[in-house]
Amino acid sequence: MSNFYDNAEKILKRLDEQVALIAAYMKVGNKLNSTDLFFDNQEFMQIMNISKRTAQMWRDTGFIGYSQLGNKIYYTLADIQKLIKENYNPKKEL
Repeated sequence: MSNFYDNAEKILKRLDEQVALIAAYMKVGNKLNSTDLFFDNQEFMQIMNISKRTAQMWRDTGFIGYSQLGNKIYYTLADIQKLIKENYNPKKEL
């Protein structure tokens, strides 16, 4: 039963991430390209459900692209989507 709850939790987390991305699209009315839509560091950490330290490590290692203006860090929606797609593990057939 524990495996069921683990899988359900993973699915809900993934759905939560997707809802955040959909909300971002709705914010701009789908008028912008995914390379034109930026998220600040706080929004990025919330979307990915990661800590500040993990976000820093991902930037330092080149795991995700970013822009920095003064003390503010920004990520494009395209880079976030690319990160998720590149790390996708398809379901294994049994």
